[in-house]
Amino acid sequence: MATKFINRYHFLVEWGGSRIEFLEVSGLEMGIEVIAVREGSSKVEFENKIPGLLKFSDVTLTRAIQKGDNDFFNWINTKAFGAVERRDVNITLLNERHEPLISWRLKNCFPVRYIGPVLVGNSSSVATETLIITHEGMVVESFAAKTK
Repeated sequence: MATKFINRYHFLVEWGGSRIEFLEVSGLEMGIEVIAVREGSSKVEFENKIPGLLKFSDVTLTRAIQKGDNDFFNWINTKAFGAVERRDVNITLLNERHEPLISWRLKNCFPVRYIGPVLVGNSSSVATETLIITHEGMVVESFAAKTK
């Protein structure tokens, strides 16, 4: 009999809000900016490339809307007079026993966009809200497998 695989991840998002369960997290990306340089007196018609700044993508957090929970909206509303509440956010991928496998720690995050639900009558889909956050660095930590 063939083994049936379920394509479902278990993860937690510790972000300073009251709920840590999310439907989707995306944007855990980083890259190195490429800087093209050419010496002014060079007779060669091509550029040299050197590494520049480390760049981090914005991260998108999506969750189901629940009655009485305005934490996403409240966080983005902390922006006042050029300041906003900053938080570290920790995203942890769990195995089937809910033990941590890998964790992404985002430093000094703040929200840059709130997206409410698309409301469709006669739909069986769940109403969701999305918060897009930006950050100033990412640390990735893998956890050793536990032996029985």
